[in-house]
Amino acid sequence: MPDLAAVADLEARLGRPLTPDEQARAGALLADASALVRDFTRQEITPVTGDTLVLRPVGVLLRLPQRPVTAVTSVSAVGPTGSVLGALSGWSWDGRDKVDLSCVSPAGSWPLSWTGPLPDTYQVIYDHGRATVPPGIVAVVCAMVLRTLLSPSMTAGMVAERIGAYNYQLQQGTGAAGASVVMTSADEKALARYGPRRFGTIALEAG
Repeated sequence: MPDLAAVADLEARLGRPLTPDEQARAGALLADASALVRDFTRQEITPVTGDTLVLRPVGVLLRLPQRPVTAVTSVSAVGPTGSVLGALSGWSWDGRDKVDLSCVSPAGSWPLSWTGPLPDTYQVIYDHGRATVPPGIVAVVCAMVLRTLLSPSMTAGMVAERIGAYNYQLQQGTGAAGASVVMTSADEKALARYGPRRFGTIALEAG
């Protein structure tokens, strides 16, 4: 997955180019911060094409967990053994995050031997993600990286360092700096709006 911020975003906030030492670490730190943001929000954020997952509906509705949804390619029934029974027709997508199964009918690939009740799980193939990463997410990723990149020590939690007669202090407070990026409570608060909506559809697996 692509990083959620770039070196140029870091330099814009610093007001200067990164030093060679900072450049050497920036790529890995941006990747780490992006991964932490995705884990926290449970959103891929950047565009994904052909994502495949199996969902159990609530009533006749399937709610797609990744946002924003940009296209729904197919909806297929899934049998008791987990095999895909065949594509369905008649479903509708509301243009946001819901697929309505109320008018579903089997397509030609529906097995003629299927005589029981309709399946209770469905495979959905859909596209999702934002063409541009929201500025709020870019800001959090950059903050996480810069706290680490500008730390005077590779020791986590150390915010001040003395060398001879010189004393350098990066910040006051908890000092979430060190060798690795760390997500603070302020970062989590800023990211809360990008997390998944609460709803009843159960995602059983992801492709």
